[in-house]
Amino acid sequence: MSLFLRFLSCAIMRFTLTAATLPPTEPPLIPERPFLAVWNARTEECQRLDIPLDTAAFQAVTTPASIPGQFLTIFYENRLGLYPKVDRVRQKRHAGGVPQNGNLTAHLLKARRQIRRYIADDQSPGLVVIDWESWRPLWAQNWGAKRIYRKLSIANALEASPFLSLRKISQLAADQFQRAGRDFMEKTIELGVAERPSRRWGFYLFPDCYNYGWDRPDYTGRCSAEAREQNRELMWLWERSTALFPSVYLHPALRDSPQAVLYVRYRVGEALRAAALPGRPYAVPTYVYSRALYRGQKRIFETPADLVSTVGESAALGAAGVVMWGGGGDYDDQVSCQALSDYMTATLNPYLANVTAAATLCSRTLCQGRGRCVRRNFNSSAYLHLDAGRFGILRADGKYVAVGLPSARNLDAWAREFTCQCYVGQGCEPRLTPPVAVQVIRV
Repeated sequence: MSLFLRFLSCAIMRFTLTAATLPPTEPPLIPERPFLAVWNARTEECQRLDIPLDTAAFQAVTTPASIPGQFLTIFYENRLGLYPKVDRVRQKRHAGGVPQNGNLTAHLLKARRQIRRYIADDQSPGLVVIDWESWRPLWAQNWGAKRIYRKLSIANALEASPFLSLRKISQLAADQFQRAGRDFMEKTIELGVAERPSRRWGFYLFPDCYNYGWDRPDYTGRCSAEAREQNRELMWLWERSTALFPSVYLHPALRDSPQAVLYVRYRVGEALRAAALPGRPYAVPTYVYSRALYRGQKRIFETPADLVSTVGESAALGAAGVVMWGGGGDYDDQVSCQALSDYMTATLNPYLANVTAAATLCSRTLCQGRGRCVRRNFNSSAYLHLDAGRFGILRADGKYVAVGLPSARNLDAWAREFTCQCYVGQGCEPRLTPPVAVQVIRV
């Protein structure tokens, strides 16, 4: 590890950041939008039912459905190439079942055709998320239901080398699985970046730190040393990714719980750490996957406090944006669609508009518009929020607009609690430049 990265690791361990300890990062995909909000939910049934959904607080409105030409494209397991996996319900193997039995050449040929079909070669910016969840590329991380990939790999190795000891068979199986799994992921993302370099490519849920166990009284949210070391083993993936897409979906048990912010903080923090690990001149952007609903159900929406713990926490830590995802079964009838419409208008949109406008204003006033505001103290409760007494959030011309003038106290708090992560090639420093007129910030 370089001297700079050792210094960065120490700084993060002390949970205090300065502009000097932060590597530069990529400029926003949409100019003057340091924190981007992307809608990515299946709401076709709401449209059919003629229930209006106000998505004006989002800078991009997309769907997980297989529709070409979107700002954000998701490639699920059945949409990109020939992904080897096991269907445990139907007890069927697809494309070889385990990666070492897959046909990488045929996979890449098919993947190229699909990439060209769904993403136009027009150099427009955007995001591409590869959502492969059946297996993980590290042998040790395939536990629980994913243990089938270990069993099949051992059987595969035993068939080829029946006279080896059990220990050597297990090691051979692990080596074969990891080498092939890496090839599939590495070559696929390399293909995507080569085919559509203007898009930012990454795998959903990578990196993860498996910081569950929030029901324990001593829960801190911290990623284990083992998880952090495993993420260092995935250096090859961070080096080839041009964006990272961690997930902070909240379990209903975390509703309005102090553990929720700890859970999110360390998951996003681990992604930001991985973004700075590769030996590249800048950190890749991190876009955090979140949901309006709590995980595993379709009736209870995140409370205002939990929006702060997910969206607000991500923005304060220095993420490049949030992706609000929703599956096909989330909004599929009159009741769920109307509930979503009401929630967006009353709760979600005003908060998103506030945070995205605050991130823009902080960038302008503290970082000269050439960097992103990042919380100095990792564990503080400082957020990028506009003062409700000084700003109004208005709906005008199909967009949300924040109008107001921050007080000297507002700006001093930002200068005290935030620093700047400069965009690569654009020098900046945390220096207050108070606005001299009322600010009108289009969200």
